[in-house]
Amino acid sequence: MGTRMKSALPKVMHEVAGLPMVGHVIQAMRGAGVERIVVVTHKAGDAVRAFAEKMGAESVIQDPQLGTGHAAACAAPLLKDFAGTVIVCYGDMPLVTSATFDASFASQAETGMAMIGFRPADSGAYGRMILDRARLLDRIVEFKDANAEERAETLCNAGILAAATKEFFYWAGKLDNNNAQKEYYLTDVPSLAKADGVRCAVIEADEVEMMGVNSRAELAKAEAAMQVRLRAAALKNFVGLVAPDTVHFSHDTVLEPDCAVEPYVVFAPGVTVRSGARIRAFSHLEGVEVGSGAIIGPYARLRPGTVVEEDVHIGNFVELKNTRIEKGAKANHLTYLGDARVGAGANIGCGTITCNYDGFFKHKTDIGAGAFIGSDTALVAPVKIGDGVMTGAGSVITKDVPANALVVTRAPQVEKPGWAEKYRAVKKAEKAAKAAKKP
Repeated sequence: MGTRMKSALPKVMHEVAGLPMVGHVIQAMRGAGVERIVVVTHKAGDAVRAFAEKMGAESVIQDPQLGTGHAAACAAPLLKDFAGTVIVCYGDMPLVTSATFDASFASQAETGMAMIGFRPADSGAYGRMILDRARLLDRIVEFKDANAEERAETLCNAGILAAATKEFFYWAGKLDNNNAQKEYYLTDVPSLAKADGVRCAVIEADEVEMMGVNSRAELAKAEAAMQVRLRAAALKNFVGLVAPDTVHFSHDTVLEPDCAVEPYVVFAPGVTVRSGARIRAFSHLEGVEVGSGAIIGPYARLRPGTVVEEDVHIGNFVELKNTRIEKGAKANHLTYLGDARVGAGANIGCGTITCNYDGFFKHKTDIGAGAFIGSDTALVAPVKIGDGVMTGAGSVITKDVPANALVVTRAPQVEKPGWAEKYRAVKKAEKAAKAAKKP
């Protein structure tokens, strides 16, 4: 519900690296070959259900909310005909990996059930996993129900459980709420399985991967951990990062080997950078593709729908939106190009803007190959500038221009000799007169 986040947004919809936390869990499950995913939601979780559908998952409502075991049991009607293995995971674990789910399935196949544990630096209020002599799970004790000896155990429950589907929902249906919270605990399922002769293997996972998020501080911590992971992956893929700790990645950022990224670059979702490109400092990219040999920035902003082809130069304080910049074209400073095509080899002068929005609709600007757009040109869309056209600095272009033409729109230059000198003399006299009147 987002109550602990103090937010109207459901907790699992808060983003890490540009993707809602529940999306990271779904992606990790897909990576492990999970065929069907059911997201259990609060009755007011419309945003979660809509996102689950977008990710190809099903959803079910838990109402009333009677604990984790009850939540898992709510998925039973959707999976009643599923004969495989079910795995249960919390939706606020954005750092969980496919490898952990793979390990769960492998261990479950050997023992009948598997759970994930971890040893946090501060075990706090986590449920404790008590093992038997065979290093299989004997029981899980929730912190509020644990005695001093059980609380001294450092192996904690991560909340991931794998079991045969039919048996799992049978055990989930037998849970009781005889505990301090008066809830139906998922962690009681292994004890019911044990009573039926099914043992539970325990796999120890890394604390960072098992990180759950219950506050803004923990969300920031998860974001930092994800960024460490993404930076390491980029370096492993031979991406040149001058100052990796300053670069911010999204979950889906694609950087090909031998591209270079300077400090303080932000990659929002949907960015691909090809080999040989350079992203210079303090640039922001979202929903764009950057071709080989291109140079972006510094201080450039590339917005969704933009394609920058090979050997293009986009300089400081240039903004592109839904625009294709073809091979070898240049826009080196202080320019806005929106809903446009810039032909190969064109040069866009400083201060050029495409006037693409009339208050109701967006309109297209087409700039031909080899065109030279003079500084401070305003291109009022819809308009087409032919190949090889030159525009005079300060022009406002409102009509199509044929290939290889020169187009200039300027008011005539007017000169008044001596006018400035006379003007200054008059104003100085006025200022002196006002000063003389002051007491």
